[in-house]
Amino acid sequence: MSDSAGRRLRQLGDVAVSQLRHVGEKRTEALASLGIENVFDLLTVYPRRYIDRTKRVDLSDLTVGEEAAVFGEVKKVSSRRTKQGKVMVEVSVADDGGSIKIVFFNQAWRERQLPVGVQALFFAKVGEYKGQRQMTNPVVDVIVGPSGDERDLSRVGRVVAIYPASGKAGLTSWEIGGFIEESLRRAGPLLDPVPSSVRDELELVDRTQSYWGIHLPTDLADVAPARRRLVFDEFLRLQLLLALRRRRLEQSATAIRHPIDPEDLDVEPGAALLPSSTLVRRFLAGHHFALTNAQRRVLADIAADMASPLPMHRLLQGDVGSGKTVVALTTLLAAIDGGRQGALMAPTEVLAEQHLASLRKDLEGLSVHDERVLGGERPLSIQLLSGRVRARDRQVILDGLADASVDIVVGTHALLTDDVRFKALGAIVIDEQHRFGVEQRATLRDKGKQHSEERADPDLLVMTATPIPRTAAMVVFGDLDRSVLDEMPVGRVPIITSWAREQREVNECWQKVRDEVAKGRRAYVICPLVEGSERVEATSAVEERTRLALGELRGLSVGLLHGQMKGPEKEEVMAQFRAGDLNVLVATVVIEVGVDVAEASVIVIEDAWRFGLAQLHQLRGRVGRGDAQSFCYLLGAPPNDEGAVRLQALVDSNDGFALAEVDLDLRGEGTLLGARQRGRSDLRLANLRRDEDLLIAAQSVASALVQVDGLGLEPELVDELRLFVDDDEADYLFKS
Repeated sequence: MSDSAGRRLRQLGDVAVSQLRHVGEKRTEALASLGIENVFDLLTVYPRRYIDRTKRVDLSDLTVGEEAAVFGEVKKVSSRRTKQGKVMVEVSVADDGGSIKIVFFNQAWRERQLPVGVQALFFAKVGEYKGQRQMTNPVVDVIVGPSGDERDLSRVGRVVAIYPASGKAGLTSWEIGGFIEESLRRAGPLLDPVPSSVRDELELVDRTQSYWGIHLPTDLADVAPARRRLVFDEFLRLQLLLALRRRRLEQSATAIRHPIDPEDLDVEPGAALLPSSTLVRRFLAGHHFALTNAQRRVLADIAADMASPLPMHRLLQGDVGSGKTVVALTTLLAAIDGGRQGALMAPTEVLAEQHLASLRKDLEGLSVHDERVLGGERPLSIQLLSGRVRARDRQVILDGLADASVDIVVGTHALLTDDVRFKALGAIVIDEQHRFGVEQRATLRDKGKQHSEERADPDLLVMTATPIPRTAAMVVFGDLDRSVLDEMPVGRVPIITSWAREQREVNECWQKVRDEVAKGRRAYVICPLVEGSERVEATSAVEERTRLALGELRGLSVGLLHGQMKGPEKEEVMAQFRAGDLNVLVATVVIEVGVDVAEASVIVIEDAWRFGLAQLHQLRGRVGRGDAQSFCYLLGAPPNDEGAVRLQALVDSNDGFALAEVDLDLRGEGTLLGARQRGRSDLRLANLRRDEDLLIAAQSVASALVQVDGLGLEPELVDELRLFVDDDEADYLFKS
């Protein structure tokens, strides 16, 4: 049991900030604009840095040319207009050892922010003007405001936490720090729900010490252990929620067992078959390539899942071209071998239609036993269900799903609308739904059960070609078992990637397109989505198609594909491109995922710096899908260093998992975790790269705690978790 004395976090969440001193209506509104409505919200606004005023450096020690953070009091402030018409605010700042001039251009509001008497931190490079040291347009953190109410002599001469102040909200770092200090003093000791045995094993400070250490350290050495404990808490809450959800799924599951013979997975292409051979064996024996070791390992995982008394709930991660489709088809065929049906769900209709064509080609010649037809055998039935299917055809397919004469249905997640009913749905494969959160995956699983006459939980395989670092996968996909295809099929030729910076290199890029087309191959030209507008995106692609057709690619057949086109138009364009009637396809990111044309050997990505690294890697994966050497050209000059790092990383590596690690370093957790869950459970302090050891520890602790009576022996933890989920989620997770 955990320590039971002290105030719970959920109680702090019940205390509105308006109950604090000096927080009237205006400041309550200002705090609300920052997402701070109660004392718990306030305590999770963490400092971005600290000033150690116990070791203050005198202004007299500053050196011209160095970057420095200086602390001083405003002695004089004035403003005037320069000859160029710019507003210039001049501030004279001094401490006991010297003074420095601070100059702001085009920031007239600084005169109001920095009246005489304000004490503030100024951060910038120290320059010199007319023999006098000065800073120009520094970053400013007001520490002591001009009014007596804000001045607190107890903070002078100690470590001061600097908070992300908001000029828009009109709140200073000093004010936020004051509200937090009052909150901690009035809260008193905090209850620690983490068992003391766990804290001792992981050498974690208690909760009260962690909040005081992060916000009000007496020494900078207090900060690291405080942060470590709070990071662990963030990870533990996430892992507990995932572990509880997984436990509830297992408790409520009605599983289907699909036994797979291991010998069927060990078959080589061209192996002899018997009339009694399973669909899995017949498919793999008829496949062009032998399975890679990675595919064999993953299929062994899936076979164990499908034969177990619990439904499969697995993530399959594989880089572009690693052979995920073969694994997915084997999974669906295993369900059909067990007398059930399969569903393949894709994120877009374009991809769903492509999957349909691919499946019919790959599974051609396979048949299933069906006593309702003459001879007892019929061809495997694969159908498409999408918004574009005509009403009469749709009804035929719906009837086929209901009586099991349709074996595999392909479509978007609209497959599981109310009018779709399966005779016995055995397996669902979700392609490229890495943006789905935990709740959406659970919804799909539940719908699969409700929409199957058998009322059993289908096995679920979620696939993504977007490599995700292991630590991020533990958070984003913590409710799923995880398999990784980390090996490319034999004969796969790495794509040559070039960053065309000079005009000469751009000319060579367009010549390469012409050369490849002359060899009977095809090319993509990708235009970026501009300003988040599909209308602008479409216009951009239209204009570029016209420009290229009249310019660099004159004489070639140049097509167009973008998100504003209607479904039949997209389908027609893709059909023309596959057939070779179009040599070049100018497109937006509508082709990012899954589009597979083996003859495409060149992709040109314009303004490549506008795309994220994972997206660039996905786009590059649209070529190199045949036997020919393929090429990727990145065009455009990035406006910042980060863009240059992204493009150079893509040039240097074809390894999606290595690029994912670079992406995590560049972008942080925010983008990766945005797909996880909404609400308070976001990571505020934790860093997936730096804190990997704590994430692993938290996952282990969460698993152990949930296994023992589903947290029934840890009511304080249950109470705390309620703070992080909505009522519906709480009812589901804690109903026992």
